[in-house]
Amino acid sequence: MSANVPPAARPVITGLGVLSACGPGPGPLAAAVTHGRTGFTEVRRFDATGRRTRRAALLPDPSPLGDAVAGVVADACRQSGLDELPGASDHPDPHPAAPGSAAPPDDTPMPLLLALHSDLRTAEVAARVAESVAGRWGVPGVSRVYTGACVAAGTAVADAAALIASGRHARVLVAAGHLVEPGVFAAFDAGRALARDGELRPFSAGRSGTLLGDAAVAVVVESEQSAEGRGAPVLARLAGWGRSGDAYHVCRPVPDGEGLARAVGSALARAGVDPAEVGYVNANGTGSPLADRAEALALRRVFGRHLEQLPVSSSKSVHGHALEASALLELAVTVGALRDGLLPVNAGWLGPDPDLGLDLVLDGPRETATRYALSLNSAFGGANTALLVAAG
Repeated sequence: MSANVPPAARPVITGLGVLSACGPGPGPLAAAVTHGRTGFTEVRRFDATGRRTRRAALLPDPSPLGDAVAGVVADACRQSGLDELPGASDHPDPHPAAPGSAAPPDDTPMPLLLALHSDLRTAEVAARVAESVAGRWGVPGVSRVYTGACVAAGTAVADAAALIASGRHARVLVAAGHLVEPGVFAAFDAGRALARDGELRPFSAGRSGTLLGDAAVAVVVESEQSAEGRGAPVLARLAGWGRSGDAYHVCRPVPDGEGLARAVGSALARAGVDPAEVGYVNANGTGSPLADRAEALALRRVFGRHLEQLPVSSSKSVHGHALEASALLELAVTVGALRDGLLPVNAGWLGPDPDLGLDLVLDGPRETATRYALSLNSAFGGANTALLVAAG
């Protein structure tokens, strides 16, 4: 959907389900990120002997990934009030309303967009999630699976918002999951991407890499008209979304941040929001020396002098890097920050990096009354997503 085309409907978030190393539900996650209480522990799920680091943000006793995702889907749908609606009809309409037409009825089948790591078990996990939702909440099954690494969930949310804004669906369900497992852990270790000292220190002097984390997250994205019509809670509004690809290097971002800057600029343009109106950025901030610097330059490109008064932090510093689920987990953090009026701490701080020049949230949560916040993600290969969240 072009940023120049007026939306037929405004997408809002009406349901949220979260499971992270901070605990079940959005409450423990919000408490951890606002106070900088990190969830990193020694890896005992598999043998990490000889690895660069042996720390990650882990659930103590995780269910199989398909069950974990199914659980947060149920939580999001219940919060959205979808358990009060009839399930999918016996003969659902396979042809949703065309763009620009009247809003689709509430019994239009709700697409489920699922972000997962691409491996031999992807189909198995997707099938388990599909089995759990089939015939419930008006969801016939999994509509699409996204495997685009660290922007998979962000891409899914952008697609969901576009489906709502175009008038094709009244609501869309987005879910994502990632559990730290030996294969991916070994790959990140071999690529020297994991922090040598076992701490994720975004934008800090002495940062040496990222740390992985468990997460399962689901959100219900709905048209504002549909939410109002059935009295559903509006947790936040998806005001804008942008995507870009710089294709600079297989694992390094373009050094000047141009690719991510384009994604942010697209999100702001779609929303019709001036950069000076943004009051917080939940940055991608992986703790990588090169990626953090490129992200800081991207923010400088977009925000100019406003960046000096723009609070920035990376919630990854608390809950870890959940790969394909990262963007959805960080969207949940951003929604919580706007609702609570407290900005998350950028944990792991050792001291300033003179090349970055960011107004980082340090030492404790910072109060805010801002209306707009950005949640940013980047992936290997130069893919970027930017989600502009507005207070509900």
